[in-house]
Amino acid sequence: MSKKSGNVLAIAIMFFLFGMISFVTGLQNPMAIIVKSQFEASDAMSQLGNLANFIAYAFMGLPAGFILKKYGYKVTALAAVSVGFIGVAISWLSGQVGSFGVYLTGAFVSGFSMCMLNTVVNPMLNTLGGGGNKGNQLIQFGGAVNSTMATIVPILCGYLIGDAAQASISDANPALFIAMGIFVLAFIIILLSYIPEPDLELARAAAAEGRKEESMGNNIKGALSYRHFVLGIIAIFMYVGVEVGIPNFVNLYMTSPEVGIATGIAGTVVGMYWLLMLVGRLIGGALGAKVSSKAMLGTVSTIALILVLLGIFVPEGNMIKFPAVDDANLKFTMQPIPVNVMFFVLCGLCTSVMWGSIFNLAVEGLGKYTSIASGLFMVMVCGGGVLPWIQGLISGSGAGYLASYWVIVAALAYLLIYAVFGSKPEIKKQ
Repeated sequence: MSKKSGNVLAIAIMFFLFGMISFVTGLQNPMAIIVKSQFEASDAMSQLGNLANFIAYAFMGLPAGFILKKYGYKVTALAAVSVGFIGVAISWLSGQVGSFGVYLTGAFVSGFSMCMLNTVVNPMLNTLGGGGNKGNQLIQFGGAVNSTMATIVPILCGYLIGDAAQASISDANPALFIAMGIFVLAFIIILLSYIPEPDLELARAAAAEGRKEESMGNNIKGALSYRHFVLGIIAIFMYVGVEVGIPNFVNLYMTSPEVGIATGIAGTVVGMYWLLMLVGRLIGGALGAKVSSKAMLGTVSTIALILVLLGIFVPEGNMIKFPAVDDANLKFTMQPIPVNVMFFVLCGLCTSVMWGSIFNLAVEGLGKYTSIASGLFMVMVCGGGVLPWIQGLISGSGAGYLASYWVIVAALAYLLIYAVFGSKPEIKKQ
C-alpha cells in the first residue's frame, strides 16, 4: 500500500471514530430528560450522567496519552472501542434493572472510551494533515462527521422517548443497540486496517541508535512548559462546557412545564444545533487551509458571545417559528419556539470550529510532546460535565434556565481572550 493511499484510509478511519465519539456522548443529552422523569431528579442531578461521562476524561486523559505513546494509534483505538461497548452495555443494563447508580456507571465507563478515542483521532488527523492550517482543516472535516452523528442522536431519542412524563431508560434501548453495533463494526474495521504509527517509528529509531526515551514525567513537564499549551487546555475545558451546556439546557428549558414543548419537537430543535455545527465544520474545513486558527477562534467566540447575550436578555414569551419534526406524525414543520432558544441554537455555527482551532493552536510547536499533550488535553474535556452541572445548580436554585447561561458567557469570554492574547506559540529547542 502506498503512503498516500494508506493516509487516505487512516483519515477515513479517524473520521469514523469521530462520529462514534459524538453518537455515544450525545446520548447523555436526551438521557437527562429521561432521568428527570424516571427518578424525579433535579436539574443538577439530571446532568450527573453527563458529568460522569466527561469527568472520566479527568481520570483517563493521561493514561490514554501513555497508552498512545507506548502502543500507538491502532492498539489504543481497539482498546477504546472495546471499553465503549462495555459502557453502553452497562447503560442498557441500567434500563433493565431501573437503577440510577448503574446508569451513572455506564456513563462513566463510556467516558473512558470517548477519552481514549479523542486522544487518538485529534493528533492523528493533525499529523496526517502536517500540522498548521492543513492539520486544522482535517480536524474540522472530522468534526463534520462528528456533528452528523450529534444531529441524529437527539432526534432519534426524542422520537423514542415520546411522552417525557412517562419515559424510562429502556425506551432508549434501540439507540443503545445501535451504539453497541457501531462499536463492534469499528473494532473489526480497525483490526483489519493499516494505520500509520509515526511516534512508534520514531521510538524504534531512537532505540536502534541507543538513545533513551524521556520518562513520562519529563514528557508531561515538557508539554506543560509551553505557556500557549497550558492556556489552551484551560480553553478546551471552557469550550467543551460551552458546546455541551448550550444544547443540554435548551432541551431542559423547552421541555419544562413553563414552556411545555413536546419532547420529540424539542429533540429536533436540539438536533438543529448539531446540524448547524455540521454546516459550520464543513465551512471551517473548506476555509481551514486559508484562515488561521487564531482568526477563526477569535471571530466565532465574539459572535457566540453576542448570540448568548441576546438569548439571555430577549424577554421570555416571545415566540418564533423554527424548523422541527412533529413527533405526532413525523412530518417536517415549522414549530413555535421561544426566540431565546433560537439564539442559543444558532451558536452551533460558532462552536463548530472551536475544538479544532483550540487543539491546533495548543499543540503547535510541541513536537515530540504532542502525544502526551493530547492526553493532557483530554483531561480537561471534563469541562463538558462540570460547566453544565454548574448551570444545573444555578437553574435549580430558582434563578431560572436563562440565568444559567452566564456560565457560558464567562467561558466564551475566556476563549476570546485566549484567541487574541494567549495562543501565540512558543518555539523551543527539543
